[in-house]
Amino acid sequence: MPTAITRPLTTLQEAEKRFGLARTEAENFFPEWQQGLPPLTELDQISLDELRRRYLYQRSTGHLREGMVTLLLASPLLTVAGFYDPPFVVRSEEPVELQLQDSQETLQGRIDLLVLQEQFWVVVLESKKTALSVWAALPQTLAYLMANPQPKRPSFGVMTNGDEIVLVKLTQSNKPQNQAPQYNVSRVFSPIASAKELHLTCQILKSLGTSVAA
Repeated sequence: MPTAITRPLTTLQEAEKRFGLARTEAENFFPEWQQGLPPLTELDQISLDELRRRYLYQRSTGHLREGMVTLLLASPLLTVAGFYDPPFVVRSEEPVELQLQDSQETLQGRIDLLVLQEQFWVVVLESKKTALSVWAALPQTLAYLMANPQPKRPSFGVMTNGDEIVLVKLTQSNKPQNQAPQYNVSRVFSPIASAKELHLTCQILKSLGTSVAA
């Protein structure tokens, strides 16, 4: 009988080994965060600036836990990006189970926020408390992206500790055959430092949503 693993993956080395992952830095692998970004409407910009103002106010009182980061920043950002509207469906605390490669072990966990279009996992969002580095979310984010029920299509992750945001792209269908699943990350966006950073993040998410829904 498979053994269930309920503890989070904490190191990138462990995630890469368990899922046979390989990071690629090929320039053409993850263009979605750099090219063809749509403009924001005036209403979008006002909403994002208000979102940031609220976050900065609450952040000034001290470190925020994961739930507050999701409530104050991540969820409102997905709202402005259009992921709470058709054709997308949002799930919170979605349970996930994934058989590990060449193993009798099964990873079990819960995704903070999951955006779906039918059976395709469009965006997986993983939040961490502000006291932790945003990179602490990468191993678990990769694990959840590997559980996408539509592995022939690329899937995306959003990692945030509130102060910083990083996007992740993972592909499981590669050529030549037997090539390891590949992933890469965007640069770090820092909404706490500049409103422009939050605007750019929203533009990227809007672009992803438009391309997936087309």
